[in-house]
Amino acid sequence: MLPREFLCSHNPAKTQVNSCDTATMPPVFGHHRAIQTLTAAIDAGRMHHAWIFSGPTGIGKFLLAKETGAILIEGRAAKPLGTGLRPDSNCGRLLASESHPDLHVIHRKLAALSSNPSLRERKQMNIPLDLLRETMLGGRTSDGRIHEAAAYRTPALSDRKVFIINEAELLDASGQNALLKTLEEPPSETYIFLVTNRPERLLPTIWSRCQHLPMAPLEPSEMQSWMRETAFEAEGDDLELILDFAEGSPGMAFMAHDRNALEWIRSLNPLLQNLDQGQWSEGIATGFFERIDAYAKAVVSENPKSSKSAANLEACETMLRIIGRHERLALRRATDVNVMVRHCGIIDRIADAEQQMQSGLNLKHVLEGLTAEWAGSSS
Repeated sequence: MLPREFLCSHNPAKTQVNSCDTATMPPVFGHHRAIQTLTAAIDAGRMHHAWIFSGPTGIGKFLLAKETGAILIEGRAAKPLGTGLRPDSNCGRLLASESHPDLHVIHRKLAALSSNPSLRERKQMNIPLDLLRETMLGGRTSDGRIHEAAAYRTPALSDRKVFIINEAELLDASGQNALLKTLEEPPSETYIFLVTNRPERLLPTIWSRCQHLPMAPLEPSEMQSWMRETAFEAEGDDLELILDFAEGSPGMAFMAHDRNALEWIRSLNPLLQNLDQGQWSEGIATGFFERIDAYAKAVVSENPKSSKSAANLEACETMLRIIGRHERLALRRATDVNVMVRHCGIIDRIADAEQQMQSGLNLKHVLEGLTAEWAGSSS
């Protein structure tokens, strides 16, 4: 998922985004069924202690987890779930700014604030066990220090504690295994939310201890409401391209606006059309790779602690999203059965390429293989 600080740090003059204002928590757009499920559980006093919120990147999973946590901590004094939080009290202000001592948000970039030098200086590729021990589970970390388990402390200002692990798919295997005991025998009035766009990367034993709440992209009308609320500035062809690229994800709309995705879409279209016509050259894959590399270098330039490998994968996902969009549109336009089958095969091959990239294979080689097979299928 796009991190909150990314959504709030780019082009503030162009997009006035309420989620960047620490004086308020914005409303959740869409996800009506998820909100109804959570509201019913809270009102009935049967709120499960551990949840997996899953769905595509940037659709508001983290925001819903944070607002659910605020409701649990503030009780019924808070506004109805999904309507946002106006911090009219000191508790509300602390919740909105993520500084409430009973609301714990865990993500990979917290490593930069660690007291452990090796953890603080490492590249931010995942959520390692040491970080989980420092922020939630307690125990001995690799620097020899023993940490108290925050999950088992008495709440500081309320009767409940909430832990939100954002990008939970980045928990390594040892971290997930260490989390199992807390999920199986949770402290009283402690709630845990695992937010992920890759739920398949969570261990089956994690799944068995959590309630799963899948979420879908926003509907077009919900995206339009979100754009009005956030004063998202785009119009004409740019707006149409952004909405098409985002596919119901506000986070991806921000990426299209702030990370040159529109330029990628426009510049890649001629190359993709060449592949559709069976025209391949090594320069096509090289062009793809150069865009990915430039994107990753920009991310690392902004945050030297960022992992270039992780930034490469983020850029690859964007690239493959654009390529997949091109092929899905071509499939919709096709009338010949053989052409439809070919486009379906290319879409499957794009999915294979994404798995290869996630497995750590050489990006340039993966792109060369994908584009060569793509062009070959057209001949």
